[in-house]
Amino acid sequence: MKSIWKGAISFGLVNIPVKLYSAVQDSSLDLDMLDGKDLSNIKFKRVNANTGKEVPYENIVKGYMYEDEYVVLEREDFEVADAKKTRTIEIINFVNEEEIDPIYYEMPYYIEPEKGGEKAYAIFRDALTESGKVGVGSFVMRNKETLAIVKPYEDALMLERIRFEQEIRDKNELNLPDVTKAKAKEMDMAIKLIDQLTEKFDVSAYKDTYTEKLLNVIKQKAKGIKPKKSEMKLVHRKSSDLMTLLKASLEEKRKKVS
Repeated sequence: MKSIWKGAISFGLVNIPVKLYSAVQDSSLDLDMLDGKDLSNIKFKRVNANTGKEVPYENIVKGYMYEDEYVVLEREDFEVADAKKTRTIEIINFVNEEEIDPIYYEMPYYIEPEKGGEKAYAIFRDALTESGKVGVGSFVMRNKETLAIVKPYEDALMLERIRFEQEIRDKNELNLPDVTKAKAKEMDMAIKLIDQLTEKFDVSAYKDTYTEKLLNVIKQKAKGIKPKKSEMKLVHRKSSDLMTLLKASLEEKRKKVS
């Protein structure tokens, strides 16, 4: 794996040199964009808006429009803004992980100690495990300040990038039903169905079947076979049908078990 960030975890007066690695990978198929006429690859070029000529990557700079003029930023300028945050995951405090709403979670990363930081890394990891706490901190990744938690994950430390509060949209803009309008009998039946379908969570039981089926479609087309389209009808049931559907769902589950 290739590291995507190098720096240090800082808490109190302790600094642990570390590297970050992405903990996840995309399972979808790598599809190319082609010209529908001759199936040639589509290429995207970085062009000058005034001349229309392609600009070499090494000549591209980043700028910010300020008072109708661009201010060009060099790599050093980002560190000048806050050198500590560009190189340090600064732990601000520690909290119970269950206090963090799942909506804030964004992306996980593995943390690996750099040479010389192994002992401090192990102590910090084991102390977090023993305390049951996670560290909350911030750092800069790709020129953007990021909020994150650091927690133990088996024998590793993991960084979970989380969103700031202002990044969460207000759900009050949605048209949501009143929870008090649910009928008691329907509610009881729905809870029974939930209880009947409740199992211990095992992530290995869930597979990306869509990608597998899409690959089968590709293989069929490669052989000149036209794939059969599966039919799916979306039926909007009336509320009077709900009890019937719940009962039928419970009976279906019982038949499968027996």
